[in-house]
Order: sequence, then C-alpha cells, then structure tokens
Amino acid sequence: MNDYWCIPKKQDAEFVANMEDVLEVYERPYNKDFPVVCMDEKPYQLLGDVRTPLPMRPGDDKKIDSEYERHDTCSIFTMVEPLTGKQHISPRPRRTSLDWADEIKYLCDTMYPDATKIVLVMDNLNTHVIGSLYKRFKPVEARRLAKKLEVHYTPKHGSWLNMAEIEINVLTRQCLNRRIPSMEKLKKEIQVWSNDRNKKPVPIHWHFTTSMARIKLVSLYPNLPQ
Repeated sequence: MNDYWCIPKKQDAEFVANMEDVLEVYERPYNKDFPVVCMDEKPYQLLGDVRTPLPMRPGDDKKIDSEYERHDTCSIFTMVEPLTGKQHISPRPRRTSLDWADEIKYLCDTMYPDATKIVLVMDNLNTHVIGSLYKRFKPVEARRLAKKLEVHYTPKHGSWLNMAEIEINVLTRQCLNRRIPSMEKLKKEIQVWSNDRNKKPVPIHWHFTTSMARIKLVSLYPNLPQ
C-alpha cells in the first residue's frame, strides 16, 4: 500500500521562504479591510450512469452499477476566507488564464467590493499571475484589479499550505462523492451546497506556525555552516 504526499526537497531554501511567507500571513488577526482569502482549483470528471440505479428500499441500500459513462471534464474554482468561513465555489469548463481572471474580478467586485486590499494565497500555477488580468481586461481594468491584490504563493510541493484544499475536501465529501453527469447539474448541486454552507460558515482554525515549522520541518532548512 502506498501513501501519496507532496514531498519537497531537503534543504530547500525556496520552499522554506515561500512557506514562512504564507505562515506569516496565516498569523495575521482578522481585518475586514484586508481579508485573507485562499484560492485553489480542483479538476473534476463528469460521469453518467449506464444503467438506472435501483432506489433505496426499507432495509436495502441504493444500488449503482459499477459501469459508467465518461462525459467531460471541468475545473472547480474554490475561494475561502479561513477566518470567517465565507466561501465561493465556481465550476468552469476550463481553467485557463481567462477563467482565473474572471474569478479574480468576482473576488474583488462581488465578494469584497469594499476591501482595501485582498490578501490572496494560492499556488503558483502558470495562469495565477497578474498578466492573466491583462489577457482578459483592458489595461485600466486589469491594473485596478491588480492593485487590489496582495498575492502570496505557496511553495512547489507545498499544496498542504493552501487552506482552500480543506474546503475542497469538505466539498468533495459532502457534495461530489457521486456521479454527476453534466455541468448544468454540477453547478446546481454546488450552488445548493455553497449557499447552505455560507448560511452557517465554518471558520478554519490553522495551528501550524513558523516556529513549529522550524522544529518539525528542520530538514527542509539549509544546513548553514557554524
């Protein structure tokens, strides 16, 4: 049996620098004018049933045939504010730079229109760059959105540092752990789940700090000469 992990290199100064940067962000107190938001994307396979499932009966579980139809793939954009539990889930057919730019506009203008600066934590996927805003919007608009962001990147092989992954795991367990055949149905199911969760938001309590990292992950830090 194998366990799959994101394993960084030993004595990786770049990993450590990005990790400590993100951990420092997570130690900031709540400030509505400078909300900390984590963003991530989940690939998702749309699947349909070949045979109609047999419904549940008293004393008998619902029966689903093991054979299924592959339909299409999509990407589920997830944004969560850990300190409040406020979140936004957006399924899209693709995860291009233009899709990311549209999500950033929603983040700035719909989720936090009054924020002075949005502190955004995400991985360093090649679409997650300010240049993507300029691919999607005119320069004045792209610059306006860019100025509203304070971006912090998780290190390569450090996806566990992105708290959006926690929200994605909850979404997967509670909503996506079944076959969903189409984008239309996926959007409806996620919208219902997201609306219900936002009515009773669940903050994320992050306990791993920089001081803990310097002890527990000491092998990642460069071995400096004495």
